[in-house]
Amino acid sequence: MIERAKIRLFVDHPLAAGQSVDLTREQAHYLFGVMRLAAGGRVALFNGRDGEWTSEVVVSGKRGGVLMCLGQAAPQLDPPDLWLMFAPIKKARTDFIVEKAAEMGARRIVPVLTEFTNAERVRVDRLQAHAIEAAEQCGGTFVPEVAEPVKLGPLLAGWDDRRIMFCDEALVGRDAALSGDGGSWAILIGPEGGFSEAERTRLHAMEQSAAVSLGPRVLRADTAAVAAMTLWQDRLGDWG
Repeated sequence: MIERAKIRLFVDHPLAAGQSVDLTREQAHYLFGVMRLAAGGRVALFNGRDGEWTSEVVVSGKRGGVLMCLGQAAPQLDPPDLWLMFAPIKKARTDFIVEKAAEMGARRIVPVLTEFTNAERVRVDRLQAHAIEAAEQCGGTFVPEVAEPVKLGPLLAGWDDRRIMFCDEALVGRDAALSGDGGSWAILIGPEGGFSEAERTRLHAMEQSAAVSLGPRVLRADTAAVAAMTLWQDRLGDWG
């Protein structure tokens, strides 16, 4: 395979040998204004489907540009079938959760509105942009979808056989009992105020639910998301 370029860019465009890719104004500003690339410069491109391709700048301008794919530098690597579902919190910390979920191998990211969720309006387009930026920076070739926020009740009412790793703060101090095979899973992180008693009871009653503790201390929601994904990836994911 061809050598990988250091500057990476996500594009919504098919990638193949000899394929030209037109840049948006924002992408052109980043490559030519911020990164100071010129004609002949190399850029790593990925679209979440075709792996990573090394491309060359053939046209550069302030408002646009054109790249040409030279060869594939890395194959497509998809993450396990893992969703991260979390109750949105403050803006910067919600951004952090989405960024880390993309870096750590979530396939889908779902903001969930619980009884005690207390957060500003969730802008899915902005969170999706953070997921793309995280994938660009971590060397990944897959970008998780950020779904529209959904209420926990209706979400669970229509649940299928996907397993749920339910992080229950009421279990603090107990072992994080997580076992089984990989397959389709979701991690559920509650709000800063915790799950309501009704929500906790409903989750424990579900056959698909595996309640776990994340250690002897109650974690902040953003810390819990990282800890939970680390636990799942280590025991059931693709880190082994």
